[in-house]
Amino acid sequence: MSDTHLTDTQFSSLGLTAPLIQGLDEANFIKCTPIQEQTLPISLLGNDVAGQAQTGTGKTIAFLLATYHTLLTKTPADNKKGVRALILAPTRELAIQIANDAKIIGKHTDIKVGLAYGGTDYDKQRKTIEDGVDILIGTPGRTIDFFKQKVFNLRNTEVLVLDEADRMFDLGFINDIRYLLRRLPKPENRLNLLFSATLSFKVTELAYEHMNNPVMVRVEPEQITAKQVVESVYYPADNEKIPLLLHLLTNEKPERGIIFINTKHTADRLHRYLKGNDFDNAVLSGDVPQKKRQTILTRFQDGKLPLLIATDVAARGLHIPAVSHVFNFDLPQDAEDYVHRIGRTARSGASGKAISFACETYAYSLPDIEAYISHKIPFENIDGASLPDVKPATKRTAKPSTHKRPANARTQQKSRSHKR
Repeated sequence: MSDTHLTDTQFSSLGLTAPLIQGLDEANFIKCTPIQEQTLPISLLGNDVAGQAQTGTGKTIAFLLATYHTLLTKTPADNKKGVRALILAPTRELAIQIANDAKIIGKHTDIKVGLAYGGTDYDKQRKTIEDGVDILIGTPGRTIDFFKQKVFNLRNTEVLVLDEADRMFDLGFINDIRYLLRRLPKPENRLNLLFSATLSFKVTELAYEHMNNPVMVRVEPEQITAKQVVESVYYPADNEKIPLLLHLLTNEKPERGIIFINTKHTADRLHRYLKGNDFDNAVLSGDVPQKKRQTILTRFQDGKLPLLIATDVAARGLHIPAVSHVFNFDLPQDAEDYVHRIGRTARSGASGKAISFACETYAYSLPDIEAYISHKIPFENIDGASLPDVKPATKRTAKPSTHKRPANARTQQKSRSHKR
């Protein structure tokens, strides 16, 4: 982490248990970020927190430390199927990321962590939870599925965490969340932590209904978009977008770039054009099978895949280090999504570039975006002469037909028509 992103408060000064300090030291987490500095002194004393901070500011470590500390300093109830801490996240990628961070900081504890998310690994997840877990990290749907089957119970739960609470509302999970919250011990008998990019009225109402007098902590950024992001916007015609992107990719040579689009159809088309023009890339969208998504993300995170084409499913909650460039191939239709998208770069004090295309189809979103971020995005001219010739897109891979015609079908058909 860059020092510009950190405070002078060291984790070692907060009274955390020795195994947690050891895990933090080994991960080179020495100083707190602002959200950690402001929430941990409250949550480590057992008081509820509703925290607002931008993505990439260290919220995950803030609530994981409070969760581990609570479990390590209390005697667990005699309840083998009981989950001691429940952490709910809106997407499976975020749930997996939280679990990875939990394993890092909890490396020297005997706290067991389990995952519950849809799309894959049903039996494996179920077996892990049945064998007994202290912390269950899950998306609402799969978590409720296992709960209703009595794979685990919430009778003695000591910690509840709601991460990206505003996103839970956006994705329509709120009834599922309330279902689980009503089956937990009373709010005053557990530690409740809620984190969100925005503490909207709906999120605040949820906090007051299901938490025990939470302390509201808002870490306001000096500006809505990170200072280290260099923003620019081009005004291409729709048919100039692909040549312009190829030109920029050739000149910018992003080490790790995310190209945001608004529809799966555009994702597929762009993927084939980039491939046809020798740019290695992969698509991350809602209908990509879970195992493939994880493989793609791992390759991208490890620096083995330079370009990721993504719908907004990838814009929130994913920890992808060192993204050098974000391209808004399609401008988002929601101004907040612009902030979340470009927040993928310039994380933890690093710098990055955010390049947007205000094309004929989506240019109408630009005034709302600029009003939301309270500044004009500097525009760049397109030199038509410098745009490259575009090689054809690779052919779409045909899906194998499930209906097999016999090898001699055509011969039989000819024979029949001849007889007629």
